[in-house]
Amino acid sequence: MSGLIITTIQTRLHWEDKIANLQMLEEKISSIKEKTEVIVLPEMFSTGFSMKPEQLAETMDGETVQWMKRIAAEKKIILTGSIIIKETGHYYNRLIWMLPTGQHGVYDKRHRFAFAGEDNHYTAGTKRLIASVKGWKINLQVCYDLRFPVWARQAPSQPPLKGEEKNAVIGAEYDVLIYVANWPEKRSHAWKTLLQARAIENQCYVVGVNRVGNDGNNIYHSGDSMIIDPLGEVLYTKSDEEDIFTITLDKTNLITIREKLPFLKDADGFRILNEEE
Repeated sequence: MSGLIITTIQTRLHWEDKIANLQMLEEKISSIKEKTEVIVLPEMFSTGFSMKPEQLAETMDGETVQWMKRIAAEKKIILTGSIIIKETGHYYNRLIWMLPTGQHGVYDKRHRFAFAGEDNHYTAGTKRLIASVKGWKINLQVCYDLRFPVWARQAPSQPPLKGEEKNAVIGAEYDVLIYVANWPEKRSHAWKTLLQARAIENQCYVVGVNRVGNDGNNIYHSGDSMIIDPLGEVLYTKSDEEDIFTITLDKTNLITIREKLPFLKDADGFRILNEEE
């Protein structure tokens, strides 16, 4: 079974300074000498967690997306993280999954952090993004989404709506769950606990990438980026310091755990409905 090599970048961010952040991150990415396939950056990696999308937003043709295309192509890797995007008159906290070919997928953050006013500035996403790499399925989410387990829950079977034929598909929907974040140190216990919970309940690897340092609102972030196996065991974590870490996720281990402990087959069926449904 093919492994998946993932590199996490836990870093400080220059507050609302796109040029400085892109330069800093390019230097860090260029410093990675070992083989890697996916590089994960924090939430709003080009600006920090800002509530000024009117000033900072870009389009999908903007400088940061073009930067991601160039870096992914030059390094021959997949690059992911979230940025502020303006589209059809709305602002989104958008995670971009950039392939080395320039093709990309997007996920708009579903759960906006109302405690900081994110719901007043950004439009919520409505669809999950599950990417495919080398036979791995990867569920991509952003920060506050972590507090809402249904949005990440494996859906091995879908209960039929009235008039639909029964869907009897059994098995895991994805293998890796990635969260990119700007999660404050004040709530780091919740961050660490919930990351482990998501791994255990979904029998998947979980990768959580957070920033470190103070932001422009003097809110401190301790990082605590983590990589967790499908049993909830912590394979990597780092607090308070900038760090670049590369790991190979083991597909055989994942399959063995699911076969020996086939808990997913006992899960409740459910369907997430959009408002129009």
